[in-house]
Amino acid sequence: MPLRPKNVFCRQAAVKTTILLSVVFFFALFSGEASAQKRFSKNYPAGQNVRLRLMNRTGTVTVEGWNKAQITISAELEAPAANIVPQNLSGVIDINLLRDNQGREIGNVNFTIRVPFTSMVDIETRIGNLSVTNIRSALVRAHITSEGAITLTNIEATNVAADNTIGDIFFDGEIKEGGTYRFSSSKGNIALRIPFSASFKMVATAPSTRNISLGSFANSETNYLGDGRRVLGKFNGGSATITVTNQRGTIAFLGR
Repeated sequence: MPLRPKNVFCRQAAVKTTILLSVVFFFALFSGEASAQKRFSKNYPAGQNVRLRLMNRTGTVTVEGWNKAQITISAELEAPAANIVPQNLSGVIDINLLRDNQGREIGNVNFTIRVPFTSMVDIETRIGNLSVTNIRSALVRAHITSEGAITLTNIEATNVAADNTIGDIFFDGEIKEGGTYRFSSSKGNIALRIPFSASFKMVATAPSTRNISLGSFANSETNYLGDGRRVLGKFNGGSATITVTNQRGTIAFLGR
């Protein structure tokens, strides 16, 4: 009989321990499910002429070309998590977070996407940095409605367009014969690193700063207009067309 209180105490302690372990397990399971909801991953087989079309709202987007016939899409989703519903439409991988999240508040979505080298890339976001590298195709387009930097490296595309409102733009790539290249910002620095052997006609406009640097590309066919607000030039025959506009920032041509 004297041992009964001790046994009661032991049983009560065992019940409390079981309850505590159950609570810990529940929260661990819930935390794991919540964490899983913040990641997105999907793969698609892809031919050589596939096109990636992405419309994000906020967050970074990184697109990398690789030598596989496959598109891999992964994303980190911040709360409240967005719906991501890619569509595969006759060679076009279409991701549109504005369409799939109408009327909903969503957090940042940070994409990392790998595509075949020869893919056409068309990406857009409202706020966030955009980066595209290792692409050899007919088109690379990067558009930021509001604020963010654009970085395009190792690009060999016939048509390139990059524009934002606030943020730097950097392009490092080839200028293809007959190609069209457009870069525009309202406030930031625009720098183009291109081969000295590139053949292009150029119109560069910086109305507020007049800060246009041609470096080694300056030649006898360079014309400065409006007290340096606009510069016209022709280089190595002028096959391609480059148009650069920066309302309140700098423009620089860098040779390589």
